[in-house]
Order: sequence, then structure tokens, then C-alpha cells
Amino acid sequence: MAKNTICLWYDKDAEVAARFYAETFPDSAVSAVHRAPSDYPSGKAGDVLTVEFTVAGVACLGLNGGPVFKHNEAFSFQIATDDQAETDRYWNAIVGNGGQESACGWCKDRWGVSWQITPRVLTEALAAGGTEAKRAFDAMMGMTKIDVAAIEAARRG
Repeated sequence: MAKNTICLWYDKDAEVAARFYAETFPDSAVSAVHRAPSDYPSGKAGDVLTVEFTVAGVACLGLNGGPVFKHNEAFSFQIATDDQAETDRYWNAIVGNGGQESACGWCKDRWGVSWQITPRVLTEALAAGGTEAKRAFDAMMGMTKIDVAAIEAARRG
């Protein structure tokens, strides 16, 4: 396990979530599944307790801790995309698998984990500053999934 690992709390689906992420994003994998050695408040001996996995190169640990804590937008994975096809692929995988659309490139997967599917063209436009950044930002504010062509048009004015 990596020295610094993000721990994500799931009700009971840490392994299913980790396998979905591994199938969806490059440089992602499930590396270990650990079962509970005895009963615990939200499970029984032999149930999946933790899952070690990576998402786009980021080390994670999924913990099946029960229904006590829920995910929220205070934590999100931000996935930088190179074009509309890649943006669509990730967005559609998350939303199409029981997820939910939000605003400005944000969505939630079916487990409640937030994702920012962010085309690099948007990040570059915002970093440019000035009126170019303002136009791109204003265009983004009306979007759910980011439209790369609309951001590029906004950058040009």
C-alpha cells in the first residue's frame, strides 16, 4: 500500500465500485481485497472489509463501513480529458451506470462519489486570465457536461 492513500467510505459496495473505476479509467486497478476476520458493526466475518485500488494513478482504499457516512462534493476526483470523445466516454460511464449529472462538469457515480470531468481546454482557458477566462467561465456556468467546442468558441470570443 502507498504511504499516502485516499480512503473512501462505502456502505457495502467498495469492491464493486473499485472494479468499475478500474474498468473505466486508464492507470487504474484493483490490487487487493481484504475480508473481515470477524463480525463488525456493519458486517460479518468473511465480508469484504477493504479494497486497495488505484484510480488514474491515485492510490485509494475502499472501506465497507456501513451506511453511517455519505459522500459529498467536498471530495471529488478531477479527471483531465483531452477532447470531447474522452469527456463523453467518462461522463457517460459514470452517469450511465446509475450516476447523476450536476453542473459545470461535475457528476456523481452511483455510490455518491463526486467526479469533475474537466477538458484541458477549459483549464487552459481559465489559466489564461482576462476576458478569455471570463468568456470560458461564463460558458461553463451554463453546462452540465462540458462542451469542448463551446469552450473553444468562448475562448475565441
